[in-house]
Amino acid sequence: MKKNVVIGFLGTQLDAGKKRRWRPSIAVTQHGAFPVHRLELLHDRAFHRLAHHVKREIEEASPATEVLLQQVDLRDPWDFQEVYGALFDFARDYGFDEDREDYFVHLTTGTHVAQICWFLLTESRHVPAKLVQTSPPPRDADDVTGNYNIVDLDLSRYDALQQRFDLVAEEYNALLKAGIETRNSGFNSLIERIELVATNSDAPLLLLGDTGTGKSELAERIYELKLQRRRVKGRLVHVNCATLKGERAMSSLFGHRRGAVGSGSSDRRGLLREADGGVLFLDEINELGLDEQAMILHAVETGRFLPLGSDHEITSRFQLIAGTNKNLGHLVSEGKFRPDLYARLNLWTFRLPSLSERREDIEPNIEFELNRSERLLGNRVGFNADARARYLDFATSPGTAWPGNFRDLGASVQRLCTLAPRGRITLALVDQEIDALERQWSSAEINPDDALLQTLIGDRLSEVDPFDRVQLAYVVRMCRKSPTLSAAGRVLFAASRATKTSRNDADRLKKYLDRFGLSWPDVVENDR
Repeated sequence: MKKNVVIGFLGTQLDAGKKRRWRPSIAVTQHGAFPVHRLELLHDRAFHRLAHHVKREIEEASPATEVLLQQVDLRDPWDFQEVYGALFDFARDYGFDEDREDYFVHLTTGTHVAQICWFLLTESRHVPAKLVQTSPPPRDADDVTGNYNIVDLDLSRYDALQQRFDLVAEEYNALLKAGIETRNSGFNSLIERIELVATNSDAPLLLLGDTGTGKSELAERIYELKLQRRRVKGRLVHVNCATLKGERAMSSLFGHRRGAVGSGSSDRRGLLREADGGVLFLDEINELGLDEQAMILHAVETGRFLPLGSDHEITSRFQLIAGTNKNLGHLVSEGKFRPDLYARLNLWTFRLPSLSERREDIEPNIEFELNRSERLLGNRVGFNADARARYLDFATSPGTAWPGNFRDLGASVQRLCTLAPRGRITLALVDQEIDALERQWSSAEINPDDALLQTLIGDRLSEVDPFDRVQLAYVVRMCRKSPTLSAAGRVLFAASRATKTSRNDADRLKKYLDRFGLSWPDVVENDR
């Protein structure tokens, strides 16, 4: 049978004096159903005499209990840092033997700070123990032993509690997913990770993803989660950094003093100050200039910033969420984004997958959009069976691009709901919508090479084979980088010129351009 070992502080008030009817450090050893084989009694050197006195009394009252006095000196027993550090050191050096002994921490004695520290150390398993709480007997009782209660902090043994925690986690995940029953395992894992980070950390979050993948909506739901978990109290301030340019960006973000911007302008608080105590969402953060990036970094790290025209910093502590559809690492290498800000943002980075990567989530998102349209339009709209099958087949097909991702899907469903006769989306309506989407995407997919050549040869582009378009576009770009026709020819024909008897590169390039009805002036003048 394992031995029971109790660890606790000497009660410098409750354990002192024989006049006290109930003394906890003595009473904890007096319960027959809970034999204490060893009592580790922690005390300060100032109470050395009392500790030895209590030890003798315990040994007289309970000869089977071994009492070991452990001197732990505390300058201030109400200083959390000092108490936790002392108990942590005690636990680290103790040498627990769980194969032979069961450990219990006596919570009744010691300051409230000590009790909190004991709880944290046992809950984290730095002290592999259960908690034991003792209490005095009723005043009119003959018994002087009192009562005891043992609490096991191993939450894995409490199925009901674990189920409750799981339900709460599911609720938070559902909040982050807007209640959509998503099926994509990668996305669901991403949401679970975001929930853990958002509820346990105040560090900046970086949301990556193509346009329309839902970065803004997710940022709003992260804010709602933080609000529920009481990690923030202020508001959500959403900033589209693409709309901020030049001095206006500084003024909008950091505010200004009267007269600092323009003539006679009044004071402006700035968006960072509006976000104090809440969340600042900087969408398209890559659009900020390097100066604004530096000030944002300073504000995130210190909680302070300097408004334009002011000599004194303003305090604003907010949690930052940044969003972008660009590769910030590449922008750093190009000198367009500050590496120190990128390092700060890159602690928690989450890439939202595109709609084409989550085709199994298209059907539940269609249901979500139908419900949203009902709220917007005020009436319920549904698909006819054949129309639903046709639309789902199109929407989930690998050949359907959805370049605008969920933004395209949401707009498509909203159009169908708005045009639906008598609240029913018909097959004819779906076919019209599919045709409109394909034409829209086709016109939007302008090849960069085609766009370049369109300015030079206009409608004749349709007569040029796709293979030749790629080559011609490259030649045009090289011509525009070169000062003369000959210089361009030397670059373009560098590999083959060594085998040619004639090295008139300018003439070769001129003849090549002639094939498409172009001349050197045509190519370079269009670039001016």
